[in-house]
Amino acid sequence: MQPQEWTRALAQYRVPDTKRSVFELAITVIPFLALWAAAWLALPISVWAAILLAILNAAFLVRIFIIMHDCGHGSFFRNRTVCNWTGRVLGVLALTPYDVWRQSHAIHHSSTGNLDRRGMGDIPTLTVEEYLNRKWAGRAAYRLIRNPIFLFCVVPIYTFFLQNRLPIGFMWSGWLYWVSAMGTNAAIAGLLAIVFWSGGLDVLLYVFLPTMIVAASIGFWLFYIQHQFEHTTWEREAGWKLQHAAFFGSSHYALPGILRWFSANIGVHHVHHLASRIPFYRLDQVLRDHTELAGCQRITLYESLHCARLHLWDENGRRLLTFSEALSIANSKDLSV
Repeated sequence: MQPQEWTRALAQYRVPDTKRSVFELAITVIPFLALWAAAWLALPISVWAAILLAILNAAFLVRIFIIMHDCGHGSFFRNRTVCNWTGRVLGVLALTPYDVWRQSHAIHHSSTGNLDRRGMGDIPTLTVEEYLNRKWAGRAAYRLIRNPIFLFCVVPIYTFFLQNRLPIGFMWSGWLYWVSAMGTNAAIAGLLAIVFWSGGLDVLLYVFLPTMIVAASIGFWLFYIQHQFEHTTWEREAGWKLQHAAFFGSSHYALPGILRWFSANIGVHHVHHLASRIPFYRLDQVLRDHTELAGCQRITLYESLHCARLHLWDENGRRLLTFSEALSIANSKDLSV
C-alpha cells in the first residue's frame, strides 16, 4: 500500500483506552518515584549505589517523556484538556515546557524530510554539496555538531538544562509559550528547592543529575535513529510529499522487548509519523495486524550503531553518507574536503 492508503487503514487504531492509559501512566510514574526514593535512601550508605539506581531510573524518565509526547499528539486520553495537563505535569519531571515542545514537535511532523524547511525540531543535516561548499570553519563546525560525543552528551545537556528554560524559536509567538516555559521553570525550581532543603546538595548531584543526563542522552539517540539512517528520505520542496516523507523518512527501530517497553514503542516510528494519534500501546497491535509494516525501514540495535557515522545526505545517491564517503565523491569530482 501507498503511505496515503496506510494512513486510512491505520485510523481504526487511533482511539485511546482511558483505563489502559491510566494503567500505563501508573506503572511508569510510580516506579520512577520509587526508584528516586530508593536512590535517595541509598545515598548515606553508598554514593555509587545511589548513582546506579539513578541511572536505572533514567529508563523510566524516558518512558515518562514519551507519554508526554503522546499527550502532545492528543493520543493518550480522549479529552484534549486532560492530555494537555497530563503533559504539562510530566514536562516538569522531564525539564521540558510542554506547550513549547508540542509546537516545535508539530513543526517537526509537518516538515520532516523537507530539505527546504530544516531547522526546527530536527537534527542538523547538510547535503554533500552544501558541506563541500562551506569554508573550512563551517565544515569544522558541522563535524563538531555531528560528532557522536558532542551530539549525544553535550547537546542533550544543553537542550534540557538550558535551551528548554526559554521558549527558543517562539520568543515572539505569543504569551502561551512564555507561560509554558516560565511556569515549568517555576515548578522545577520549587521541586528542586524542596529536594535541596530536605536532602542537601548530594541528592541533586548524585540522584537528580545522573537520571536527567542519562535520560536526555538516551532520548537524543532515539530521536536520531528515528530519522538518521542510511536509506531515509529527504526532498526539496517541489518534490516533497508529507505522507511519503513521514513513512519512508522514519525508521522501525526493532529493539529487544525490555527496551521496547521502556521506550514505549517509539521505535515504531514509521507508523507513528503516518498516524500520530495512535497511542503508543497500540503500535504493537498495528504490527501484529499488518505484518508487512514490521519489515519496513527496519533497523536492529546492532545495525543502529553504524548510523552514528552517517552525517551527509547525498541528493544523487539518495542516502546518508559518512564523511569519508563524501570525501570519495569530492575526489571523484576534483573537489577538496
